[in-house]
Amino acid sequence: MSYEPHPYRERAARLPGAVLWTRTADGGAYRILPDGCMDLLWIEGELLVAGPDTRAYVSSSERGARCAAIRFAPGTAPGFLGVPAREVVDHRVPLAELWSLGRARRLADRVAKAAHPAAGLEDAAVRLFDEPPDRLIGQVVQGIHRGIAVPTLAANVGLSERQLHRRCLDAFGYGPKMLDRVLRMNRALDHARTGLTLATVAAQTGYADQAHLTREVKALTGVPPRALLQG
Repeated sequence: MSYEPHPYRERAARLPGAVLWTRTADGGAYRILPDGCMDLLWIEGELLVAGPDTRAYVSSSERGARCAAIRFAPGTAPGFLGVPAREVVDHRVPLAELWSLGRARRLADRVAKAAHPAAGLEDAAVRLFDEPPDRLIGQVVQGIHRGIAVPTLAANVGLSERQLHRRCLDAFGYGPKMLDRVLRMNRALDHARTGLTLATVAAQTGYADQAHLTREVKALTGVPPRALLQG
């Protein structure tokens, strides 16, 4: 994987459900949409954790700034980091603030010595991700994708709604209803990128109508869907 000549590239990682991506900044502002995921980022030698977002993350980078990252599937990053997702919601945090300084430096050194930072991140995640996948978390994600209501979903996994909410806060950073909003918005935008009209997308992805879809996208990203689709 190369930074040049492509500003952004991604591929599936060896860790199930994870994605490796690299980006070379073209300068100026950029917008990262909430997706229910957490990332471990290498930015010019520094390791950062991008927590789950409840709204779009807007920032800027100098032209040519390099970033490599592994994006964990929803609910899986806490098993690698050993930190509940709720502690890093809507934040970018140096890894050294979540781990011991020595442990974070050792990982940064291994990444730096790899043939490519992305490969170093992938190797570290595969080696250190030693907990088996949480089946309950997988069931929650599948249930939300299928449009199962929260009370039914809680009953299906053998928890009360309050217990399910707490488990979701630790795994995703927010409760199942918020996770549903985020995942549904991303499904809708994926549909829209195929060329479907917004009215059709709204009907296919569970929104009441196009206006409902537009309100949700704007609430979560700060801009209406057409602005995102033109980017």
